[in-house]
Amino acid sequence: METVEMNSVSLKRPHSEDDLDEIKKQKISENSETGNNSGQSIETETEQPDKSLLEDTKNEIIPNEEGEEQEDEELEDSDEDGDSESFADMMKHGLTESDVGITKFVSSHKGFSGILKERYSDFVVHEIGKDGRVSHLDDFSVPVDDEVNCEDPSEETFTVLSDDDKQRLEELQLLKNKETSVAIEVIEDTKEKRTVIHQAVKSLFPGLETKTEDRDGKKYIIAYHAAGKKALANPRKHSWPKSRGSYCHFVLYKENKDTMDAINVLSKFLRVKPNIFSYMGTKDKRAITVQEIAVLRITAQRLAHLNKCLMNFKLGNFSYKNHPLKLGELQGNHFTVVLRNITGTDDQIEQAMHSLREIGFINYYGMQRFGTTAVPTYQIGRAILQNNWSEVMDLILKPRPGAEKGYLVKCREEWAKTRDPAAALKKLPVKRCVEGQLLRGLLKYGMKNIISAFGIIPRNNRLMYIHSYQSYVWNNMVSKRIEEYGLRAVPGDLTLKGATAVHIEEGDVDNYTIHDVVMPLPGFDVIYPKHKIGEAYKEMLVADNLDINNMRHKIRDYSLSGAYRKIIIRPQNVNWEIVAYDDPKIPLFTTDLDKLEGKPLPVLPTDGKFRALKMEFSLPPSTYATMAIREVLKMDTSIKNQTQLNTTWLR
Repeated sequence: METVEMNSVSLKRPHSEDDLDEIKKQKISENSETGNNSGQSIETETEQPDKSLLEDTKNEIIPNEEGEEQEDEELEDSDEDGDSESFADMMKHGLTESDVGITKFVSSHKGFSGILKERYSDFVVHEIGKDGRVSHLDDFSVPVDDEVNCEDPSEETFTVLSDDDKQRLEELQLLKNKETSVAIEVIEDTKEKRTVIHQAVKSLFPGLETKTEDRDGKKYIIAYHAAGKKALANPRKHSWPKSRGSYCHFVLYKENKDTMDAINVLSKFLRVKPNIFSYMGTKDKRAITVQEIAVLRITAQRLAHLNKCLMNFKLGNFSYKNHPLKLGELQGNHFTVVLRNITGTDDQIEQAMHSLREIGFINYYGMQRFGTTAVPTYQIGRAILQNNWSEVMDLILKPRPGAEKGYLVKCREEWAKTRDPAAALKKLPVKRCVEGQLLRGLLKYGMKNIISAFGIIPRNNRLMYIHSYQSYVWNNMVSKRIEEYGLRAVPGDLTLKGATAVHIEEGDVDNYTIHDVVMPLPGFDVIYPKHKIGEAYKEMLVADNLDINNMRHKIRDYSLSGAYRKIIIRPQNVNWEIVAYDDPKIPLFTTDLDKLEGKPLPVLPTDGKFRALKMEFSLPPSTYATMAIREVLKMDTSIKNQTQLNTTWLR
């Protein structure tokens, strides 16, 4: 299975004033959200993805084997805690593109500089569904059911309960105290008022039932659990109309927020578990993104009501369907990207964009695939495949130079000094990072059973390491392939016939172009090119003490099944224009939300102080927008390089 995300390069810049204001607003709206944690920078293993890059933090909730909620850790925005020069200094220990095999370009134009994501609104992603339809937020209306007896909660439902009532009911629902019920006094005792309270409790707190009782001459609504813990994540089935699809599908429009962060916020406000939401792919954090989400038995009205109290994202285009969404079902993503303060001439830009449209870009795995600290994730993956578990433990826990949160530094120092899991764990205020999980495992299973200790880390997270190693091998091999044979199909190359890879024979080579050529990710069920690159694969794995002919691991999870990946990706729907502007804070195009709210596009000068390149393109799943933009700019997309550029800009 291929595991890649569509992402983008973020050239590090200090936050502008409007970004800082936005950060403050976010903190207000996120007061009920899970806090960010820092840890080994890793990626989610799916067929879909589109995840945040460089400075973005992902807090994905993943159920582990014990049924707990587990956060997928990535490096936080370290530069927000200090100036960019100090961050650039820390990132001197980070990776560059050449460290992970990204060394070649396919276009002949001269490179130029530009600033990507100077404002998060300069990067907009619209999901493309499996039917080819591009997701847009263009309708806030709520669908009306055909069933006469079905009434969605009234507006009063959302306001009839006091904040104290909601707090007590939430604690009851989540079994956080010893109470078996919550009594709510009916101040205005009318049947209509009691009905609204009954409806409010059942709508807002799935799993709770209600009844009316007289106590000392007063009427009370008594809320109690209908089915204990089993009811927590499942709304009452009998209250959902049979004629209505079980899933409410909606478009999620979000700004500067990760997909799972948004879902966590929604689940908090709706008081349900995050796992009742489904989606086809995660999207960038530092961006504006539009994607489809499905949720089990939550009404469109309840979802629409959240638009009044949530910042940084909106919900719309509601519909009821009988199915959830599945990871990887999307056809791809459509990107609208602004590169500000570009230095290229009009001719250079035209050449770059024509090349992107006609030739494409090398389908490298982007830098976010390999982590942002001095210990690359592929090194840990290699140690797992080598069955070198003491090395796995040391790579994750040992001190490392570079950008990390202070508590991780203290944890690593304690580990190096004492090799005591309990003592090191005490240094971590956040236990759900990879380091914390491994230390918990070592406490539970002991230092002589590292395999079981490592197994406490959620499976997706563990597999990310070996997929990172696959990506590292593939990047290096595709660079060798381009260097050796250029942009043409040659005998011995591989191409796909349906789902099967076959070699291109001498007599058929004229029937293929470079866009037909694929190369394997190393695994136990793939074949390799019948030319120099096939031998290069073997040499690289031999150097890493791995047998290319035996990629099965004694632990089944770590047996690498291979896959095939196209060498060159040619984006679709490529368009671009050069615009001038004076104010770096003004938007250079309208978003879906701007259009819904009737906001006009600012009038841009014909001869402004700055120039920007606005580009649009569509990419299939398992490709990185980062690498497309790299081909246009011909710039190193690593944090290490970009932060050094940023220090230069500040001067």
